[in-house]
Amino acid sequence: MNEKYIKDKLESLIPQTTAKVTGDGTHFEAVIVSVVFAGKSTLERHKIVYSALQDDMTENIHALSMKTFSPEEFNKR
Repeated sequence: MNEKYIKDKLESLIPQTTAKVTGDGTHFEAVIVSVVFAGKSTLERHKIVYSALQDDMTENIHALSMKTFSPEEFNKR
């Protein structure tokens, strides 16, 4: 499992998303920005991400730390 695979999967399965993923092969950190996250709680956002990575989370990804933002929230940082 590598960062590019996770980034590409998130960006292809969650509409209008950009992701930056770093990791060591089993433990990953991601910053994910998507219009889909606007108006959603942190829990709802994480469910969207876990749904996109569902198969990988059970077999290939041991840990995923994520920060999720709508584009407006990301631009305010």
